[in-house]
Amino acid sequence: MPERQFDIAVIGGGPGGYVAAIRASQLGFKVAVIERDRLGGICLNWGCIPTKALLKNAEIYQHFKHADEWGISCKDLKFDFSKIVERSRKVATLNSKGIEYLFKKNKIEHILGFGKVLGNGKIEVSKDGKGIETVSAKHVIIATGGRPRTLPNVKIDGKQVISYMEAMVLPELPKSMVIIGAGAIGVEFAYFYNAFGSEVTLIEMMANILPGEDKEISKLLESSFKKKDIEIFTEAKVESVATSKEVTVAVTMKEGKKQLKADVALMAIGIQGNIENMGLEAVGVKVEKGWIQVDDYGRTNVPGIYAIGDVAGPPWLAHVASREGIVCVEAIAGKNPQPIDYENIPGCTYCQPQVASLGMTEERAIAEGRQIKVGRFPFSASGKARAIGETEGLVKLMFDAKYGELLGAHILGSEATEMIAELGVAKSLETTGSGIYGTIHAHPTLSEAIMEAAENAYGHAIHI
Repeated sequence: MPERQFDIAVIGGGPGGYVAAIRASQLGFKVAVIERDRLGGICLNWGCIPTKALLKNAEIYQHFKHADEWGISCKDLKFDFSKIVERSRKVATLNSKGIEYLFKKNKIEHILGFGKVLGNGKIEVSKDGKGIETVSAKHVIIATGGRPRTLPNVKIDGKQVISYMEAMVLPELPKSMVIIGAGAIGVEFAYFYNAFGSEVTLIEMMANILPGEDKEISKLLESSFKKKDIEIFTEAKVESVATSKEVTVAVTMKEGKKQLKADVALMAIGIQGNIENMGLEAVGVKVEKGWIQVDDYGRTNVPGIYAIGDVAGPPWLAHVASREGIVCVEAIAGKNPQPIDYENIPGCTYCQPQVASLGMTEERAIAEGRQIKVGRFPFSASGKARAIGETEGLVKLMFDAKYGELLGAHILGSEATEMIAELGVAKSLETTGSGIYGTIHAHPTLSEAIMEAAENAYGHAIHI
């Protein structure tokens, strides 16, 4: 087989891999990306971007349903579900083509195929199960991402038991859906399908939906969802999923056993790393619990082999993968980059109302014995929120009582996922509570709620 040589070879073209490749090219390396599908990975093609297109459709449709509240008449309201899906796919295609353009601009070689690590800097590239060439590189970065997990003895058939990938391209709107798992993926699809009229049931094994979020925020979102007639079962264990003319999900709860029936069951319990058949065991790369083990710079235990993004473990977020890719290649280039502060990673859920957070939850701060000041500001007290008709939710900030350090930020409400960035900057700069409320925020804006929440923590919020 022919062999080509590069400085850096990246296996996987998702938000970790393609960003690492572009940064490496900027730093003067000769770079190849081995990707068996379209560039952009799950994020651009099946995850982050196209799901937001779907969710925007749901948001707009809900606005039209309540048009009379805005003095607008909207009669005979209809939607075409196939066109909603088609729009989402067009968005995905456009983004993938954008990465192709960036590769050409940065002179990055896209090798179409599956990459297997052979050791000594060599990678076998295969297509349709047949080796087509060998790539040689001084540095090999594994960025193969993850795929949907499922429960033991439950098979995702892609028709009645589906993953998020099938949920994005269903040929028609199901009358009913059971969603197993109430993390970000499950919650977003619950909002989407409910918005268009599906009967949605959401099942979560933990005590709250979005179990990684602050409990107060989770409870408020749960209440909001119930008002939308989304049925929610928490502390519920799925025992089995059976398919026939409909799907039957057997669930055990504190109240007893229950059988839930629906047209479709969506499996949304998390992801697992794509590490199979990559030759990792043969070359001695350390893997634990399905995740490649790495240090702060993406280095594995084998010199010259690195791993970034979902395949290297949580948090499974596209923006984390991208930053890990940049840190990894800058370390290779000897730039001495700052390691990622995983305490300052924003987590976002794009349902309506949106959820965004970073840092500690109140429960964790208390469990660690922290003395804290907590400030809240409800959007119902915000002039801008009233003006745009988005008064649901609040901003919640936590500060160290002695030093004023921002420990955690939690937002439920319209544009929460945009507002969280300010707090990420504040935390990275070690801004105190007084630094936040002492910064003048434009009026009227939703972001004023951040200033007021900080003021509230210190007892002098103006508008509540």
